[in-house]
Amino acid sequence: MIELLAPAGSLEKLKVAYHYGADAVYLGGYNYSLRANAQNFSYEELKEATQIAHNLSKKIYVTVNILLHNKEISGLKDYLQELEKIGIDAVIASDIVVIKCIKENNINLEVHLSTQASTLNYEAALFYKNLGVKRIVLAREASKEDIKIIKEKTALDLECFVGGAMCTSFSGKCVLSNVATGRDSNRGGCAQICRWSFNINDKKETFTMTPKDLNMAVYLEEMLNIGVNSFKIEGRMRSIYYIATVVYEYRKLLDKIINHTLTKNDILYSNDIINRCANRESTPQFFDKLPTEKEQYYLGRDEVSNQDFLGIVLEIKDNKILIEQRNYFKIGDIVEFFGPKTEPITYKIHKIYDENMENIDIARHPRMKVYLEKEMNLQPGDIMRLKIFDKNNYL
Repeated sequence: MIELLAPAGSLEKLKVAYHYGADAVYLGGYNYSLRANAQNFSYEELKEATQIAHNLSKKIYVTVNILLHNKEISGLKDYLQELEKIGIDAVIASDIVVIKCIKENNINLEVHLSTQASTLNYEAALFYKNLGVKRIVLAREASKEDIKIIKEKTALDLECFVGGAMCTSFSGKCVLSNVATGRDSNRGGCAQICRWSFNINDKKETFTMTPKDLNMAVYLEEMLNIGVNSFKIEGRMRSIYYIATVVYEYRKLLDKIINHTLTKNDILYSNDIINRCANRESTPQFFDKLPTEKEQYYLGRDEVSNQDFLGIVLEIKDNKILIEQRNYFKIGDIVEFFGPKTEPITYKIHKIYDENMENIDIARHPRMKVYLEKEMNLQPGDIMRLKIFDKNNYL
């Protein structure tokens, strides 16, 4: 089984992830989830999300991955039974009490061990396998040798991160947020102290300890060959543009690997696209070597969100393309459309019409709806972005 697993911080993001090629999504329910600031799902939203997933023959996993205090134990069984009733495909757990509760109460839920458990060796993996865990989400710090040996010794399903944020500490072991702000990093409240800049002298020079993001595009085929089953993208709090872009690129790469059509140029192009769509640089991190200063930010950084995301195609009618604007664009701009069934198409904007079909020069108001001339075949849900990379340059 080969799976592309995407984050879903809301129903909108869930639909985008599935639409752009995810086989499964993971999300936080209304309790016991590690993303307190995400738009976590209510009970009714969980039911709707599960129905959407199963109607598409996709899977849905719910995070139950906080470290529990005594006060949460009493409600755990009821919550897990509610998830069972909804029909989710698996829970992602880090605290052994969650696994124990499922087993002792015969709750029909598959368990995936969270990356918060920091699994890096086969003995730990076997321990959890004996408790009934079906899949290990390996620590982000796992090397390719770690992954290979764990697979050979356990035959477990292995899930590894391929994109998204890294933790300065071992995943699941940081208490910087607790100490500095009182917000518990292992209970969903991480203040991301590692992203802060600290003054180190009177010259206002700064120090940071931020890792660059993870991007495994260049090692995807090797990961598959050593036994990784699920390729996980981090980012329940990221934008729909980020989710669509990264899922789209990894979907294409995985499909080409499976079909034996992947080229070096495909990898280089996708790698550049993925690097561009986040506000931090990205790198493979621990897979092929221990990170160095090149994989970190130490003496300050700029995290400026790009404005590449211009709009979403809502519908095609009367030979016009209806766009919901997300960032400023104007006549004369060279843009690009892409989507699940749309290979990147370059388009120069000649005319823009408002909702009354009046000519305008600029789309400048957030989420305004405008029309463009239909000069290509597009689908609702396709995304319009700035033209940054030309795929022909990679041939």
